[in-house]
Amino acid sequence: MSYASHLRGIASGREYPADEIMNLDPVDNRPVEIVLDIERLKREHPDHDWYHPERLDLWRFGALLALDVNDAEDARHIVSLGEGATPLESISDPLADRAGFSLLLKDEGMPRPGHGANPTLSFKDRGMAMVASQARRFGLEKLAVPTQGNAGDSLAAYAMAAGIQAAVIMPDDTPMPVLGRVAAMAKQHANIHLDLVRGTIREAAALMKERYLPEGYFSVATFVEPGWRIEGKKTLGLELAEPREPGGRWRVPDLIVYPTGGGTGILGMWKAFDELQALGLIDSRRPRMVAVQSAATPPVANAFRDGRDEPEAVAAGETVATGLNVAGGVGHFRVLEILRASGGSAVAVDETEIRASLRALWQRGHRWICPEGAACFAALEPLTADGIIGKGDEVVIVNTASLEKYLPDVRELLI
Repeated sequence: MSYASHLRGIASGREYPADEIMNLDPVDNRPVEIVLDIERLKREHPDHDWYHPERLDLWRFGALLALDVNDAEDARHIVSLGEGATPLESISDPLADRAGFSLLLKDEGMPRPGHGANPTLSFKDRGMAMVASQARRFGLEKLAVPTQGNAGDSLAAYAMAAGIQAAVIMPDDTPMPVLGRVAAMAKQHANIHLDLVRGTIREAAALMKERYLPEGYFSVATFVEPGWRIEGKKTLGLELAEPREPGGRWRVPDLIVYPTGGGTGILGMWKAFDELQALGLIDSRRPRMVAVQSAATPPVANAFRDGRDEPEAVAAGETVATGLNVAGGVGHFRVLEILRASGGSAVAVDETEIRASLRALWQRGHRWICPEGAACFAALEPLTADGIIGKGDEVVIVNTASLEKYLPDVRELLI
């Protein structure tokens, strides 16, 4: 059974019923999150038998999620396409070798034998698997998302699997592999609708509000749904902390370098670590969390640098890392709180550095690192220079998608 106790406003602390279908907190128009009854979970599963590492998907965490795959009632709503359980591998890096820290890559893109695989080759599948499953649970039939690309690709795939309608609104300059895939799904399936806008996710959100919400679509934009995408992205943190060998202990790395557009993943991972501590599986130590943004569109990095609690929206720039082209986010205030609480940082990486990093990664090992992931590799130099990364640290970079989703826009960098 689900251990979801209630919803809670992230800023207001106001509580709402767990089954209330809502968007932002009506008190302050901030996001809400799902609160689990961890004490009941501890009492009813003292041996942590909710955890099933033999499963090669994110549902391995069973009752620690808002839907428990091991419960028959919950399981009938779950829409799974094999998402999650992606590889965490040690990689060689010249800077890491010189500075004396170890570097791990959490690869959400290309599949690897013996692991789960995100079906649309993007970390967005974690959130959208939970969105589609919760939509089925609550009987929602029409979902809409404004997106820079990958979230729309993911929602379309999971909506098709769930048998529900989805409206995807994205910029008309979205990388062609993503745009073409969503367009093909819209052409072939009456349940999928694609709308293009000139601009960014901001203009896409405006069109969603104008056209689709009056038609009864439920918004599953970043942070706007009732904590579902946070709950899906939480599994990234659970996977980073879970034992790396049978019988091993749960533990967290020293530092997580995360490409940050909306920032759902940072909130999700932080929630995962808090819940694991409440279960007694880890202690109070947390990774230093680092948000990496493009210097073309750096609202979080600007606010962190200036000591502000609330980022100011910026004009959207142009970047090959399209997932970072988010001019402002309703959850960015909480991202900043987490960065500071963890002793972490926020880094804005110049476009030339992103491109140079992408080229170097390809030439060094033909890795299918996406531009957002390449930005994280480029951020290692300033993070080391500033002492955020130290000798002996274990550092995890999250590569959020496969490079092939950005072709042909980056093809010249691979020559």
